[in-house]
Parts: sequence; structure tokens; C-alpha cells
Amino acid sequence: MTAVELFPGYVVQKGIGTIPREDVGLYSGLELLQRLIDGHYPAPPIGERLNFGLTEVSEGRAVFRGLPGERHLNPLGSVHGGWTGTIMDSALACAVQTLLAKGEAYTTVEFKVNLTRPITSRTGEVVCEGRVVSKGRTIAVSEATLKDKDGKLLAFGTETCTIFPVANLAG
Repeated sequence: MTAVELFPGYVVQKGIGTIPREDVGLYSGLELLQRLIDGHYPAPPIGERLNFGLTEVSEGRAVFRGLPGERHLNPLGSVHGGWTGTIMDSALACAVQTLLAKGEAYTTVEFKVNLTRPITSRTGEVVCEGRVVSKGRTIAVSEATLKDKDGKLLAFGTETCTIFPVANLAG
């Protein structure tokens, strides 16, 4: 595998791919994500397509950084809301993943994003921080903010995830 730069200054050495399913039984959700950050796994393909990546994790928290650019524009010239929704979903869901035990998986049930300020190709690097609000045995709820380099709020949102045994993952 060859190194890939997701955005300026954020290089992943193991290229693009996914976490091996067998590792989900060996490590907790937090351990898996920390191993991703530490370079044991390739970056998810969505990060290469949309120029963002996971940069920090702790219990109940996940932080992504990204660089929206011209290839993410809608017909009117601002960054498409889908770009914002995708980085938000990533932070919201990975915050939940940090609380999963070995052998547990999750998927998004629903999420809501409020866009509070336009994002353009000149916005620069953004930071999206997700935090878990509540986690039960099968359902977790998280919230996230997306901010520019000056700390201005660009978007905020919430998400509900369902938690289940990794053996129930489709595919």
C-alpha cells in the first residue's frame, strides 16, 4: 500500500481501505479508532474522496479535520451540504464507536444537521467534534459541531445509532 494525502498535512501511510472485520473482535471501538489514527489501518475510502480524516479520539469523543475544496461545490458555488453531512455523520458515529466493546458494531439510524453558515472553497480547514450524549445497550445518541479555523460554528447536529454484535454486520 502506498501513502495517501487526504488533505495538506494529513498523510496516511497504509493507503485507503477498511478495518479488517476480524479485528473488531480483538479490540474495543476506541482501540480500533486509535489504531486507525496511529497508522495500523488504511484510511476509509470516504476520507480520500471528501478530503477529511479522523485526528483524535477519546472515550465518547471523536474529532475529524477536513479541507472542503472546489471539487465539493454545488451548482451555486458553495460547498455541498452532503459534504458537511458526511463529515458530521463520521464524527457523530465514531464518537459512538469509541464506547463499543470488543465484538460490537453500530450503524446510523438517523441524523440531523443544521447548517448555520455557508462553507466555500476558501473556508479552509474545518474541525468536526462529536460527543456521545447517551449510550444504552442497543441505542446511542451523539451530538457534533463543525467549526472553521477561527472557531465560528458552521454546522451542528445529532445522531442516533443502533448497537449490535459484529456477527450481524451485513456483507
